Amino acid sequence: MKQSIRNKLQRLTLRLSELDHLLSGEHAARDMDSYRKLSRERAELAPVTALYGQYCRAEEELAAAGEMLADPEMKSLAEEEIGNCKEEMARVEIALQKALLPTDPNDERNLFLEIRAGTGGDESGLFAGDLFRMYTRYAERQRWQVEVISASESEIGGYKEVIARVIGTGAYSRLKFESGGHRVQRVPATETQGRIHTSACTVAVLPEADALSEVVINPAELRIDTFRASGAGGQHINKTDSAVRITHLPTGLVVECQDDRSQHRNKAQALAVLAARIKAKQESEQQAKIASTRKSLVGSGDRSERIRTYNFPQGRITDHRINLTLYKIDAIMDGDLDELIGALTNEHQAELLAALAEEAA
Repeated sequence: MKQSIRNKLQRLTLRLSELDHLLSGEHAARDMDSYRKLSRERAELAPVTALYGQYCRAEEELAAAGEMLADPEMKSLAEEEIGNCKEEMARVEIALQKALLPTDPNDERNLFLEIRAGTGGDESGLFAGDLFRMYTRYAERQRWQVEVISASESEIGGYKEVIARVIGTGAYSRLKFESGGHRVQRVPATETQGRIHTSACTVAVLPEADALSEVVINPAELRIDTFRASGAGGQHINKTDSAVRITHLPTGLVVECQDDRSQHRNKAQALAVLAARIKAKQESEQQAKIASTRKSLVGSGDRSERIRTYNFPQGRITDHRINLTLYKIDAIMDGDLDELIGALTNEHQAELLAALAEEAA
């Protein structure tokens, strides 16, 4: 183990002892906010320090076995023990490297899923509907909730745009790599000559901000318009100005919500989406400054960037970021995304491990 990593683990072990002392004190017991904060930090450190303890014990046993090599009667047993200790140390070191990887503070959040039809006309709208169904089915498999915030249906089915809130533990951690351009190649239902067409949609996955507390929105910088909702919804929804459009003047971001009959609830939902978009924009700008020299797994962050191709005639899906091709398009379109998401997550972890190794070198 490199000395820089060992030093970091020793500091974390000391910090754990400090936290135990603080949590046992009277001040932490009186201040519940402080107690919860310290408890969360301890819960994050405990697994890492436990692994480091395993590594140190294996290291001590290795040293003890080495001393037994000088005794002819114990040599065979010592050699076996040395082999076991080295295997244990190698296993624990890999686990430690993964445990030390930086965590995304947004991973456990709910998210806003935005799907927009792109090039390809009506077929693009149909594909947007297919993508929304794919993510909805995946959410059902994870026992998450999906709430439609707004939807603009296309003329022959599907969507010009659909925005939904996905509620569930770890939702963002599982779907955060879905942002980007999704391309489909297939014969449209409206194609009489049997020719394959290529269409595209864009997907954006935004972590939900905590009750607007993480994003400061000045009411004076908002333009709020109300209008009558369009589409299905009965007499009430079409006869009252319940739909809300909010424009954030400094950034030009525009959010519409018309799914609910209540103008108040539509406004609240629109503000939540706006906060998530502003937060994502701020984080994107910050990451661009910090990591301008390193291309991340999701590429440049440009939503128009092509990340995946869905080829229906050949039954395959290709993720271009990791050069992964799977011949199970029906299962994937039905929400079986585990293999795709697992591969993307593993590649992301590999990139982080490589960066950690560079820092430790």
